Amino acid sequence: MSTKNIIFLTLLVFIPISLAAHFLEWGDLVVFITAGLAILPLAAWMGTATEEIAVVVGPVLGGLLNATFGNATELIIALVALNAGLIDVVKASITGSIIGNLLLVMGLSMFLGGIRYKEQSFESVVARVNASSMNLAVIAILLPTAVNYTSIGISENVLQNLSLAVAVVLILVYGLTLLFSMKTHAYLYDVGLADTEEENNHQKPNIALWTGVLLVCTLLVALESELLVDSLEVATSKLGLTALFTGVILVPIVGNAAEHATAVTVAMKNKMDLSLSVAVGSSMQIALFVAPVLVISGWFMKQPMDLDFNPFELVAVAVSVLIANSISSDGKSNWLEGTLLLAAYTVLGFAFYFHP
Repeated sequence: MSTKNIIFLTLLVFIPISLAAHFLEWGDLVVFITAGLAILPLAAWMGTATEEIAVVVGPVLGGLLNATFGNATELIIALVALNAGLIDVVKASITGSIIGNLLLVMGLSMFLGGIRYKEQSFESVVARVNASSMNLAVIAILLPTAVNYTSIGISENVLQNLSLAVAVVLILVYGLTLLFSMKTHAYLYDVGLADTEEENNHQKPNIALWTGVLLVCTLLVALESELLVDSLEVATSKLGLTALFTGVILVPIVGNAAEHATAVTVAMKNKMDLSLSVAVGSSMQIALFVAPVLVISGWFMKQPMDLDFNPFELVAVAVSVLIANSISSDGKSNWLEGTLLLAAYTVLGFAFYFHP
């Protein structure tokens, strides 16, 4: 058993601990920390279950399943926070997931992979397509904010309607990116697919077992997310952290930890195509699918969720997309480029920490 799996198995002990902390009233800070730690292994098991089911149902349905459940943990946490009315935390978590995948995950992958191998390569055409999709996402979340700041007395209802229209366009674009990657231009992604099959080179999985695992983990993630969100405001104030920093840095790290570990592990095996498909693909899914779904969900929940972001968050996303695109455009990477991405993430982290 790998070290990663041992760590995730050990962390399962925090599920009963977090429940005990909640029902025995050990304090919001203890509940927040233990619930966050409990979500880490559950997210990992959800990812494993999705991959195992994908092996059985075939590449097209499997790809769709991965695309749908790839960021299920972050979506569940965000939906629970949205239902609780923590709109700013939800928006910050969207920003943080995009920044974290593009800078932290890609940076760690390029840095650790670059230490082991002098130079690593990946499909540059795919990198350029991903870059164009991320540019669209930045434009889409920039426009509602720009409309708000350049108009006098614009109503919340108008902003939400504009955001709904943009959300529908983004979901359509996400569907087209899936069509591109799984059907019309699947040959560009063959390397990543071959690597995935090599990673799953074992007997045919038990689909009933893994479906059960996926359902149980989803329910437990929803439960732990409820505990995490309920204790979030009190716990973070005790830690001296703002809602912005918590949403941008802490929540995405909890939700994305399993994917982070996968991307870094395969990069150290010199499989940068697969590593970048995890890191950049996750950012694209957050921007083109998760964010629009949250806007639409907010409309149904009667919560004022829109795409009018804090301008500083938009600057951070734009900077992240710019540096990630410029570094990945040539189809090659090394440890210094990974260091640059990590440095950018660190600087942004400090900025969000000190932002009032």
